[in-house]
Amino acid sequence: MVTKKNLVKMMLMSILTVGTMMSFTACSSDDAVLDEVNNSLQLRTSRNATAERTVLVYLAGKNNLSESLQTNLEQMKAGSKRIGNNTLLVFVRRDIKGEQPWLARVSNGELTDSVSLDDMGISTSNMQACNPELMEQVLQYAFNYYPANEYGLVLGGHSTGWLIEQEPSTTRAFGVDNGDGYTYSSRNRRWINVPTIASVLECVPHLKFIFADCCNFMCLETMYELRNVTDYIIGSPAEIPAEGAPYEQIMPALFEKNTFCSSIIDIYHRTQNGKVPLSVVKTSAMDQLASATRYALDIVQEKIGNGYADTQGLIHYGYSGSSIQFHQEYNLFYDAGDFFRSQLPESDYRQWKQALDEAVVEKRFAKEWRTCMTWRYTYSDFEMTEEKYHGVSMYIPQDPSTEYGKYFARNNEDIKQLKWYQSVGW
Repeated sequence: MVTKKNLVKMMLMSILTVGTMMSFTACSSDDAVLDEVNNSLQLRTSRNATAERTVLVYLAGKNNLSESLQTNLEQMKAGSKRIGNNTLLVFVRRDIKGEQPWLARVSNGELTDSVSLDDMGISTSNMQACNPELMEQVLQYAFNYYPANEYGLVLGGHSTGWLIEQEPSTTRAFGVDNGDGYTYSSRNRRWINVPTIASVLECVPHLKFIFADCCNFMCLETMYELRNVTDYIIGSPAEIPAEGAPYEQIMPALFEKNTFCSSIIDIYHRTQNGKVPLSVVKTSAMDQLASATRYALDIVQEKIGNGYADTQGLIHYGYSGSSIQFHQEYNLFYDAGDFFRSQLPESDYRQWKQALDEAVVEKRFAKEWRTCMTWRYTYSDFEMTEEKYHGVSMYIPQDPSTEYGKYFARNNEDIKQLKWYQSVGW
């Protein structure tokens, strides 16, 4: 005879056997266990069968972007009414006291199946969105519970391109998380660097695309690091608006079968009145571009000898200084094509650009873009033209013996940690 107690145990063992990622704690009564089992079964049966595409929007908002997340969520809910047989998920880490990060499905204008880290069986000892273990577990949970024929990832938050440092409190690239009890004098602030993101994504299903809704992401160093985990990377080489993408309008585009790349950047570009430069990189072409870049740099090095390349007047995309005035030491993201256009003979530049065009399959030009500083001061040292715009940036090692040498020396060393530098050399 099967008793209620035995039935509960059988159900619990069944759930564990099929590989759910839920964790169960000992309860003082059979009713409590049964309630937890029922809740788990309800969560599992509420998900879709295999969808065409599952897209996870990963919002790292435990910082000064937190207030924008509610607007992002409302836009996603509105846009979710037009995504067809697909699954839209959102992971949210925001600056609300006492709130755990949570994951939810966005469907037909509503947030459904919301689960906290506790619900997902993920440790809450480090809840920062930039924690690689947390990121990996969230992605695995999301893609296991909501399987699809293909997967997409949206990274929403702050970003500083390829930048990477050894000091834990300042390690950079994506997803700065101020931690709990943050003050400017505390050391709770953390980022996750690009090589670590690549390691995380190697542990989840291969991605159709990464849409980087964050600043300065489209640099060759980052594209090369992520080339094996996704087919396409979409984003901006420059600063982007604090509120991020127009999620209501862009939601259907995230699920288009073949035209999603051009649709995403078309909509983003249009809704910002053309004031955000954007591009799409096909990662399968990055190895070929690395070979072409290595050849091009050999020519540049022969020209400059043991010196440093002249970067005066080149397009640069990022600025993080505290002053509104122009400062050369913050020029970390030079337009890759503008650099080679200025350094190479015309025939060699055209040969290199042919390889670039195989990788940068779409781009949208912006004469200027929104910035936290004042455009005419911060970006006063170059002229932005469509001919000079190539859609991706690249770091150019600079002379450490100059006025800003301490900044250049640090960056010249940090860049050596990236596989792009190791592949193309300097």
